[in-house]
Amino acid sequence: MLGAATAEQRSCSMTVNRLAVLAVFLLAACGPADTNAPTDPAAPIDTPEADAPPPTPPPGVGSIMPGSGPQTFVGRWAANAGWCANPQGPERPIEITTTRFEGYENSCGILSISQVSDGYEAVLACAAEGQTSSERIRMAVHGESMRLTWLNRNNAVISLARCPVPAAASAAVPAP
Repeated sequence: MLGAATAEQRSCSMTVNRLAVLAVFLLAACGPADTNAPTDPAAPIDTPEADAPPPTPPPGVGSIMPGSGPQTFVGRWAANAGWCANPQGPERPIEITTTRFEGYENSCGILSISQVSDGYEAVLACAAEGQTSSERIRMAVHGESMRLTWLNRNNAVISLARCPVPAAASAAVPAP
C-alpha cells in the first residue's frame, strides 16, 4: 500500500511539474509584442474611415481643419530653393515636425500648437548658442509655400518653399 501511495505522489508531482513548465511557456508567449520604436512611424490604419477623404470645412472656416493640419507644415522649408540640398550651414532648410522646429544654430521644441483661421500658431522653447528663449510663430501653408510669421518679433514674415523629399527618404516610404 505504501508503494502505491508513493507512486501516486510521484505521478501527482510530475503532473504539477508539467503544469508549471507549461505555465512558464504560456507566460513567455505573453511577452512584448512586435511594436515599432518611438521614433518609427506607426503602421497605417486600414479602415474605411481612415481611407475617407478629409471633411469639407463649413463656409467661412478656411481650408485647414483639425486633424488635417500637421501634414501641411511638417517637412523641410527654405527661403531659397537652392538651400534645400544643403544639410548644414546658414543656408540650409528649416526642418519642422509635429514636435520640433530645427534651424541654423537653433533647436526648438514645440510646446503647443493651436489652429487659427489661416494656419497654426505654435509656442517654441528654443536653445541657440547657449541661450534659451521662447518664440511664438504662425505657420500658414498654401500649396508648396509657407508664410512663417514670428509673432514676438514684430510680426516679421518669412516666405518659405517646401523642399522636395530627398530621393533616399522617398524610396524608404512605400507608395499608397
